[in-house]
Amino acid sequence: MTDFLQFWLQHSPIFSILIPTFTAFILVLLGNPGFGSLSHDWRQPWRRGISYLSATLGLVTAISYLIQVSSGQIIIYNLSEWAAPFGIILVLDQLSALMLVLTYSLALPLLWFSSKKWDERGRYFHTMVHFLLMGLCGAFLTGDLFNLFVFFEILLLASYVLLLHGQGKARFQLGIHYVTINLLASALFLIGLGMIYGSVGSLNMTDVARLIPLLDADAHKIAVAGGLLLFVVFGIKAAMLPVGFWLPKTYAVATTPVAALFTIMTKVGVYAILRVNGTVFDDALSHKILQDWLLPIGLITSLYGVIGAIGAERLRRFVGFMVLSSIGTILIAISMLNTQAWSAALYYLVHSTLIAAAFYLLCGWITSQRGAFKDHFNIAPQMKQHKVLAITYFMIALMMAGLPPFSGFLGKVFILQATANMAHQGWIIGIILLVSLLSIIAFTRVGFILFWRATKPEDDAQTEAYYEYQALPAIAPPRNDRVIYFLLTGLVLYVVFANPIQQYMLNTAQQIQHNAAYEALILKKDRAANVISVQPYDPLYLPETKYGGEAIDTNAHLIPYVIDPNTLEGEHISDYKQRQIQQQNREEAQQPSDTQLKPAEP
Repeated sequence: MTDFLQFWLQHSPIFSILIPTFTAFILVLLGNPGFGSLSHDWRQPWRRGISYLSATLGLVTAISYLIQVSSGQIIIYNLSEWAAPFGIILVLDQLSALMLVLTYSLALPLLWFSSKKWDERGRYFHTMVHFLLMGLCGAFLTGDLFNLFVFFEILLLASYVLLLHGQGKARFQLGIHYVTINLLASALFLIGLGMIYGSVGSLNMTDVARLIPLLDADAHKIAVAGGLLLFVVFGIKAAMLPVGFWLPKTYAVATTPVAALFTIMTKVGVYAILRVNGTVFDDALSHKILQDWLLPIGLITSLYGVIGAIGAERLRRFVGFMVLSSIGTILIAISMLNTQAWSAALYYLVHSTLIAAAFYLLCGWITSQRGAFKDHFNIAPQMKQHKVLAITYFMIALMMAGLPPFSGFLGKVFILQATANMAHQGWIIGIILLVSLLSIIAFTRVGFILFWRATKPEDDAQTEAYYEYQALPAIAPPRNDRVIYFLLTGLVLYVVFANPIQQYMLNTAQQIQHNAAYEALILKKDRAANVISVQPYDPLYLPETKYGGEAIDTNAHLIPYVIDPNTLEGEHISDYKQRQIQQQNREEAQQPSDTQLKPAEP
């Protein structure tokens, strides 16, 4: 047991990525029927069982991470035992643990709900969900900017397939738009990374944060411009204006469980803005640009979202616009660039994700009981479960509009408290209160159409309308109502335990703003306590290991500081390299030399 615990602690961060990865590959190897329905395929129970087990294990792992880092510990995992900035690392801190718990807390009940017919509408549903979870977990854990791009692409590829799940013309048309927008964002992402790497010489987040203030004027401007390109990319992912018009229509055509699961997707963009633009680009110019642009963008996005909701003609698009408005509220808090505001943003982020997922599930329930009227805002016969649906809708409306005593209200109160001594305090308070008022109006309008103005069902057995109404289900779709109640119960508990949760959020905000702590843990130093890093950037330098031949490496003496001792003694470090290391160590002992990487021989 001691050996197992030691192994777990040593390799802990990567398990959250490996679990969905291996699950997805197992589900692919399990195969699918070439013809016929999935409901009659003997492998379908196996797919569901494997998917449940993996998601449960993922949630348990995420909770264990949360417990591990709750005291403020930061856990670093060096892939291939090469330290940063030369190797790719995973960073498990309070923010990444929080996002992992949120992801699996949403994914597990939605997988359980999807396993009642929804997963039979298209092949490889469970496979794609776990590839999506792999991308999400990797994005939340990586400490490398290029690795962030890689995991973004993985989750996006899975989301393309999931968006088309269930087929249909509308899904295909909007799926093309969704793919096109994200391909453009990916191209901008690569351009931004190139600008940062060309000027800084590193893509490790901690190393970039350390080096940005040390650059000369021209290189600094190029790096900041690259950071702004990443900001645009993350803004597209987060669906902030003016690059977020795609969200309401796109999410409206997705199947019910997919739309609910996609509520975490926009939060990846918000997370990246907070992690990269808020902390990696930790210099006065970057912060000034971020504050000057992000605050008005957040205000406009929040206001536009609720105005769009008032004018929406379908319930699913209504939810999409409300999601857009909540994203704006989070961005407002991030733009304040202070610890209290960031903790409030994190609290509201969790609330907005869970309540939006519950609302999309409610859309599926309502649509199933309105027949041909679906989710359009037209006067229709009274739904068979109109009382329980009205109560559920009322609860969701109170939470999403930000009325007391629910989590949406607390989240907005925390944000308003953080505006003290802010230059634009009046604008922030005014817009947030106005959005709350307009949200109440929007929810009242929808509730009035769906419930108050609903007509009496046809009772004449001689009419076709009577038989159409009788054919509608008298109960919620399987597991639909129970998953909604589960999410709403979680949000009620979120309020009950608001004090310790908000303290965790505050500690998280303080931790991610403390770049020196990450630098001390992640970056290696030589015997003179100087950070070993690639600065100035030398494009000719290539670390030579087993396959590099017998070229002279003037930086061989730095290798023992940046790789694991076991790797140093293994076969991948050649005898020729070992002799160079020993020789340079002897020379350094006699006369200490510069510890920065020396230019390679031309």
